[in-house]
Amino acid sequence: MPPLGKAMPGADAVPVPARAAWYRQPIVWLGVALFVASLAGCVWIIVVASHHPDAPVEHAGRGLFGVPSSAHSSHGPPPAKPQ
Repeated sequence: MPPLGKAMPGADAVPVPARAAWYRQPIVWLGVALFVASLAGCVWIIVVASHHPDAPVEHAGRGLFGVPSSAHSSHGPPPAKPQ
């Protein structure tokens, strides 16, 4: 029985060249750079947004773009629309 960690003589052990390691592939580094840049951009947007106050939106009517600005206080059915 061969020692642990050794390939059996009949096994198809293909040596992997050092240049094929994952850290030597430029596309991996490009992906890592894009990921880090995306995270840095998110953090930057959050930091910049936290320094600027959110101004209230002035609007007329019951809601903005058809969305109510407050919750309904009654639990009954909505009023019927006149036809």
